[in-house]
Amino acid sequence: MKLLMHLSALPDAHHYRSYADLAAAQREGEHYSVAVHRRPGARAAILAPHGGRIEDGTSEIAQAIAAQDHHLYLLEGRRVSHNYHTLHLTSHRFDEPRCLSLLQEAERVVAVHGCRGHHELVYIGGRDQELADHIHRCLRVHGIQAETGDHPFPGRHPENVCNRGAQGAGVQLEITHPLRRSRRAERLALAVRHALAEILVSSPPVQSA
Repeated sequence: MKLLMHLSALPDAHHYRSYADLAAAQREGEHYSVAVHRRPGARAAILAPHGGRIEDGTSEIAQAIAAQDHHLYLLEGRRVSHNYHTLHLTSHRFDEPRCLSLLQEAERVVAVHGCRGHHELVYIGGRDQELADHIHRCLRVHGIQAETGDHPFPGRHPENVCNRGAQGAGVQLEITHPLRRSRRAERLALAVRHALAEILVSSPPVQSA
């Protein structure tokens, strides 16, 4: 009973309509942090909008994919408890201004998320079908099981943060907890890096107007 009363007194991220709602209910620097790393000449952005203690392991995977080659954005939960309950701003409402500013500089976007599951699996979604196909193939080469269609995480909403880059299309990776906490997560990050390298080499940079 005490636990239920405590939870009911907390802000509920399910009701947030935008980042402004989250920022009004939580304190940056105490309950969560935001990190933006711009890489000179980078054409892709890697995001963990539910990093830290919100969806554990996603920050580390995003950092491994980005390395020093791609832009990196992290919003990380820092609360002692109830990070998901209070900080999980759903992807199609994720409009944190620093993130959107970074995405305007990115031709390709990969958003790293966490989901439940009993097996090591990646659900690939988003509107960038070309990059999604590259990632799917590279994951299979690296021995990582992935699904691209008919799953609960399509990531097709145009306002989904993964689709708010310069081309209006990106990729969403929903990674099950066993894989996020497995040593094979390093192999996953390497596979996504390979896919990005392939597609960026094969497509010329988009010229700004």
